[in-house]
Amino acid sequence: MSMKLWYSPASPFVRKVLVFAHEAGLADSIALVPADVWAPETPVTKDNPLGKVPALLTPDGIFPGSYLCCEYLDTLHAGVRLIPSDPGERWPALQLHAFADGIIEAAVATVIEQLRRPKEFVYQGMLERQSARIDRTLDRIATMALPQTADIATITLGCALGYLDFRMPQLHWRDGRDVLKLWYEPFSARKSMQATVPHT
Repeated sequence: MSMKLWYSPASPFVRKVLVFAHEAGLADSIALVPADVWAPETPVTKDNPLGKVPALLTPDGIFPGSYLCCEYLDTLHAGVRLIPSDPGERWPALQLHAFADGIIEAAVATVIEQLRRPKEFVYQGMLERQSARIDRTLDRIATMALPQTADIATITLGCALGYLDFRMPQLHWRDGRDVLKLWYEPFSARKSMQATVPHT
C-alpha cells in the first residue's frame, strides 16, 4: 500500500507516527512530504483542511492527527497491535498515552509562544502555566508502570521526552526523576527512535 505523510522534521506529533510506523514495519510504505504549516499558502491544506501535520494520505482517505494516523497504521501490519485491544492492557496504555500526549501539547504551545509570537507580546504567565503542566505530568508518569516494549503509550512518551530535550532543555526533566531517566535511556536507543531524531 502506498501512503503519503505530510510532515515536519521538528514535530513531535509527526515523530510519534514515524516511530509507530517503524515499529509496525511500515515505514518503507510511507512517502514523506515536507510541509511548512506556517506558510500562508501551505500545500498541506489541499489534503488536510486543518492545515496541520501529521496528516496521512491513504487509499482509504486522509487521516489527520497523530493518534488517528497510528490507529490506522495499526490495522495494516500482522504483528502484535501497538494499540492494545484487551481492556487490561488497553486502558493503562491509553491513560499513559494521554498524559504523554498532553506533555507534547504543552511543550509545542510553549515553543509556538516563544518562536512565533513577537517577543514584546510573549505571555510569561502562559509559559509558566505550560511548564507547570509538564512538571506535574512528568511526576505522575514517574509513578506509573513503564514497560520497555513499544506501544502507543511508550512511543508517545519517548517522543515527548525527546522533544523536551530538543526544544526545552532548560526544564532539566531528568532532575529528581531517575525512574524516567533510566527508562528513557534504552528506549531512546531503539532503532525506531534513532531513525526519527527531530531536527530543524
